[in-house]
Amino acid sequence: MTFQTHQPATDLHLPQPGGDWDPMSVFTHCSLLSIPEAEISIFVYVRCQPAFGLSQGGLSIFRGLDNHDPYGVEFLDYRATMPWPMVNGNAITTANGLCLEFVEPGKTLRITYRGDGAALDVVQTAVSPLLARGHIIPGEEDRLDLSKKPGGSEQFMHTVGELVLHGTRYEIDSYDCRDRSWAQVRSEERGAVRVPPVSWTPMYFGEDLIFNQVSFEPESTKPLWAGLYDIPANTPAHHYAWIQVDGELREVAWVQRSVKRYHPTLYAAQAQTIEVGDCAGHVYRFEGEALAMAPVPVWPNAALRQFLYRWRNVADGRTAYCSGQEIWMDQAYQRQAKERLAAVADRSDRRSMAEC
Repeated sequence: MTFQTHQPATDLHLPQPGGDWDPMSVFTHCSLLSIPEAEISIFVYVRCQPAFGLSQGGLSIFRGLDNHDPYGVEFLDYRATMPWPMVNGNAITTANGLCLEFVEPGKTLRITYRGDGAALDVVQTAVSPLLARGHIIPGEEDRLDLSKKPGGSEQFMHTVGELVLHGTRYEIDSYDCRDRSWAQVRSEERGAVRVPPVSWTPMYFGEDLIFNQVSFEPESTKPLWAGLYDIPANTPAHHYAWIQVDGELREVAWVQRSVKRYHPTLYAAQAQTIEVGDCAGHVYRFEGEALAMAPVPVWPNAALRQFLYRWRNVADGRTAYCSGQEIWMDQAYQRQAKERLAAVADRSDRRSMAEC
């Protein structure tokens, strides 16, 4: 299979505000960063809505698993309403001082930020192609306006630089993923999307093994969402996935995620196993556990759990540390998850509150 890539110039694709845009049309940049040895993950996000001439975004810095609300993290500077970003050459700067400078579009990105309590200065260098993808959020595929040429891209990056957090300096040397969307229509209506929670789990073990997927837990694994959503038989669990082995990009035939432990208050996967079959007939098994997790602000009708995972490739025992995220689009899942985990905690055998 030939994988489509985007031209480097798409990194700079940002229209002038105004014009004939659906109000929910978005242009986004998302970069994930991590400091595994300190159990720190950094979520960097910029979202622009040309119909209104507005943007939102910033960064969330969190550590460990004891983060119960967006403002309980180590550091947060995320604004829901900002003017259109300032664009100066290849640099995009938001009103709260977050700057994305595409030093070499499609290859090198510098991210800087300085605020009261945190300063970030890193350079991200591509270690995978600028792969093209369609929608990443469930429901977007039903709202595409092809005349606007919607699209998206993603790329694994080697991040080097530093974070100064509340006076402590941390060196950053990690492998994580970035992605972006343009001209996607992302509804904020209540109940606009009724699908199980989906999880994005990038993994970088080295140049010889890179894996990425977005999927939900199959109902056969008895997930917390069981009974809430009507999923037609034979629906693939993944709606986007690829694997790169020894420099060769391979199409993924199937993905099977099985959650072993849920976070007791955030309800996202805290430990899970992912099995993957590529179209050449090879099967891979990855076991992962969260080192850090937090809710981060994005859209008013969505819950997003950002996480830092330690992954193990079962075949050879190698370890990868990468950030990712889980998202659900309606309240039904959170209510049911809370009730079911509470019921487990009340059982006489007193198994872990997070086990199902």
